[in-house]
Amino acid sequence: MPTNFTVVPVEDVEDGSNSPAASEENKPISLGKIFQDQENVDNLQESHSDDGQQESSPFISLDNDEEQSYDGKNMALYEEEMDSTPMVSSLLNKLANYTNLTQGVREHEEAEDGTFPGRLRSVPQMGTFIGVYLPCMQNILGVILFLRLTWIVGTAGILESFAIVFMCCVCTFLTAISMSAIATNGVVPAGGSYYMISRSLGPEFGGAVGLCFYLGTTFAGSLYILGTIEILLIYIVPTATVFKESNNEAMLNNIRVYGTCCLILMALVVFVGVKYVNKLALVFLSCVILSIMATYAGVIKTLIPVCLLGNRSLRGEMIQSCSKMEVVKNVSVRTNLWDFFCTNETCDEYFLLNNLTEIKAIPGLLTSVFPLENLWSHYGPAGTMIEKENHYSVPAQVPSNDKNKYFVFNDITTYFTLLVGIYFPSVTGIMAGSNRSGDLRDAQRSIPTGTILAILTTSFVYISFVVLFGACIEGVVLRDKFGYSVNNPVIGALAWPSPSVIVIGSFFSCCGAGLQSLTGAPRLLQAIARDGIIPFLHVFGHGKANGEPTWALLLTVGICEIGILIASLEEVAPILSMFFLMCYLFVNLACAVQTLLRTPNWRPRFKFYHWTLSFLGMSLCLSLMFICSWYYALVAMLIASCIYKYIEYRGAVKEWGDGIRGLSLNAARYALVRLEEVPLHTKNWRPQVLVLCKLDADLSVKHPRLLSFTSQLKAGKGLTIVCSVLEGTYMNLKENAKTGEQNLKQAMAAEKTKGFSHVIVSSSLRDGFSILIQSAGLGGMKHNTVLMAWPAAWTQHRESSARRNFIETVRETTAAQQALLVAKNIDSFPDNHERLKEGTIDVWWIVHDGGLLMLLPFLLIQHKVWRKCKMRIFTVAQMDDNSIRMKKDLQKFVYELRLDAEVEVVEMHESDISAFTYEKTLVMEQRSQMLKQMQLSRTEREREAQLIHDRNTASHSSMSDKAAGATSDHVHMTWTKDKLINERNKQREGMAVKDINQTNVRRMHTAVKLNEVVVRKSKDSELVLLNMPGPPKNKKGDDNYMEFLEVLMEGLDRVLLVRGGGREVITIYS
Repeated sequence: MPTNFTVVPVEDVEDGSNSPAASEENKPISLGKIFQDQENVDNLQESHSDDGQQESSPFISLDNDEEQSYDGKNMALYEEEMDSTPMVSSLLNKLANYTNLTQGVREHEEAEDGTFPGRLRSVPQMGTFIGVYLPCMQNILGVILFLRLTWIVGTAGILESFAIVFMCCVCTFLTAISMSAIATNGVVPAGGSYYMISRSLGPEFGGAVGLCFYLGTTFAGSLYILGTIEILLIYIVPTATVFKESNNEAMLNNIRVYGTCCLILMALVVFVGVKYVNKLALVFLSCVILSIMATYAGVIKTLIPVCLLGNRSLRGEMIQSCSKMEVVKNVSVRTNLWDFFCTNETCDEYFLLNNLTEIKAIPGLLTSVFPLENLWSHYGPAGTMIEKENHYSVPAQVPSNDKNKYFVFNDITTYFTLLVGIYFPSVTGIMAGSNRSGDLRDAQRSIPTGTILAILTTSFVYISFVVLFGACIEGVVLRDKFGYSVNNPVIGALAWPSPSVIVIGSFFSCCGAGLQSLTGAPRLLQAIARDGIIPFLHVFGHGKANGEPTWALLLTVGICEIGILIASLEEVAPILSMFFLMCYLFVNLACAVQTLLRTPNWRPRFKFYHWTLSFLGMSLCLSLMFICSWYYALVAMLIASCIYKYIEYRGAVKEWGDGIRGLSLNAARYALVRLEEVPLHTKNWRPQVLVLCKLDADLSVKHPRLLSFTSQLKAGKGLTIVCSVLEGTYMNLKENAKTGEQNLKQAMAAEKTKGFSHVIVSSSLRDGFSILIQSAGLGGMKHNTVLMAWPAAWTQHRESSARRNFIETVRETTAAQQALLVAKNIDSFPDNHERLKEGTIDVWWIVHDGGLLMLLPFLLIQHKVWRKCKMRIFTVAQMDDNSIRMKKDLQKFVYELRLDAEVEVVEMHESDISAFTYEKTLVMEQRSQMLKQMQLSRTEREREAQLIHDRNTASHSSMSDKAAGATSDHVHMTWTKDKLINERNKQREGMAVKDINQTNVRRMHTAVKLNEVVVRKSKDSELVLLNMPGPPKNKKGDDNYMEFLEVLMEGLDRVLLVRGGGREVITIYS
């Protein structure tokens, strides 16, 4: 849909009053009135809260009015919805009055003038030509065109130069197609490419590439300033040097001094007022266009000679006459060249052996002579003389190095990949149009059309110049980088009517481009800082009162100074090439990802795109990065990766509906489908844990160490689901559920537990646990292990809900074939910051549970908390077992499992059941029955208490009492604490052994004896793992089951009860 609308007059129905403002019905409604909660449109991105609000809304702005009246409306059915969602008419009214102006140069300029507050913003009127085409042209055509393109053509030859230009232009053309698709898929505010990439690929990619693009723009400023100083010191005022030496190092120092001064001057201009930069932009663009036209006009002339000594090109500044002798007043005299090559009657051998020849530097098209030598490359090492091929020359026997300063030679070693890196910055600047989307009348039509036309135009200019330079200019002149042989830029020698056109035009063009870079780079950094995704950049989001990014400008100047200190176009150009190529790579990636995902929001108005074109552009960008400089490419990738990881771990969490999230969802769906196709193999089994947490009255996690133990057990691998249950109805407790889930997430983050959290509301805790055990997880990513804390207070509750919930959870995990881990004294377990210096993890292997008891200690020891603990495995031998053989077999089994553990076999012989065991069993049965009584009514309590009394004292009653029978006086019993204690004492004194359940006695005997052995062997161990016996099939024994487990763990500090899921989880095979 269109991004800009016209303000139309509507009635002010919001006030509903008779105020004077309401009577002005024919006036347009102001933006300040429509958006009451905003100070002005400029401040939409002034604070992080505003940014978050803008991003969270699916529309441009949905600020609700403070007061809404529904009187007289015929939509009473939707009155309740109107409080939270606007009517369509209200939405359209606000959209129609919205103007999307980027927070950039125009706003700052108007704020300085004081014209913005209180006046109605006019609708932007810039079209395709002015708003996109010309800015892109100005940014693309620049310093490399005027100062290095002729040298690239002469060094690489026409064919290889054509390949360089073609590759780079195709790269930017494909990137422009992808950028057009992204830019027309919605509004692009301030930030340009950063905004497009971050909203398409997420804050991590967006921040990394945005900073790379910022660095590229900053180094581009360095490149333009170096070009400005090079033109100034070589062609305009060559005598204005600080260091007077004639060597190359002195020239570099001069460039550093003048470049720093120029940078400071430009920074002051940008700081004082960017409006002056904008007013001069048209002048700078005119200089570029006039220079190009003068170049085309000069291709037909045949002026400017070049002097050759032998086949070597001489510097033009030293030549008065291209001959050794000249006739003055009919007398032959020596020219000034003898003064250069001869000292003390000793002349340079090469000078004496070779003659001087004058050739035309620019033969022109009218000569009909095509210099074939320009077709091929002429690479060479630094210091190589520039020589004309197939030209007669007599080599000297003894070269004279001190005379080389009079010849033209290569100052650097040249090769193909170097020239690619130097040339690529000349095709950057394709995003100038997308950065101005708020100033365009129809951005979704202008951006693709203007950008692609600008790329086609500049590509034609570059390709035609490659051909014209090769056809019109002599080879020795083309390879003269600084134009020493013609005392002008080589392209200036070609220009008509004078080389000064190119000198002046290129000087102002470089100045303008440098100012534009110093203006745009701080605003890009400001846009990144205001998004809040990189914490340490927060300070750069602030500036002057009008929003001018002062701090960002200072940082930009500091980084730009680094490029100026390098003092070489050839060294700086590959650096910014890396950053721009990386930015273009991710623009193509963003378009390809969005196209392949086919998200519903991907609806670009630009239809001429395809994911294959984006993929081709992405591949070409990556290839050009390594072609230009493989080590620069690696450094750029390392910088981007570091920024990416920093944002991932320290940056603010942003949800922008990016494509990477959609890609993750598709990948997750594909993986889940694949996981369900094939059953899980034993070698791939690992505990996928469902953690049952309990929330206290404040909805905080009651046992946070349960999460610590989970992270130690998992080490971030596999699935972890942390859940809790609230008892009640969802409609009443939905806010509590959200709060509890947030508390779970915070606790997981504090304990470094990676996984998912969920809180459900159920009519009962038992049903909630059952639902979680059955349905937690998705597809192949379901839990296979349940972890919970031991209900230590189950004996203190009057109600037996805690006991029943625990036992039913055990039964359901067993029925679902899921493993169960129960941690006793979980609050005493070590947290993730502790380091156990020594100790053991003892495994008591009573029954085979699939090997889970063996696997868990191994997983724990992988964590730094338990790393120094040793693993010990105990097993129990009975009367008929050969303990020696058992130990050998167990050692072999542990060895084949590749576990490092000590093995010990403990013998438990049959012994008489002690009185202590009977006592424990008696107390257990009494407690069970008494707990049942607590749930009965008062009448039932009295009746049941008398029955218990009668049954337990029957064998000790006297015969006379037995004959008399029980009367009503004996039946009545008041339920009091004192009588309960008296009855319990009588039962202990007189109860017969034969009345105790013998099955319970045997089980208690096992629990007591096994507990004695475990306490004796493992009392000082850091953790004890025990086989957890299953609950009785008959639910009448549930109370006794809890007593058995309590006795089994008595006297131990940290215990983990383990119950296998009914499948093998560890194997000896590879």
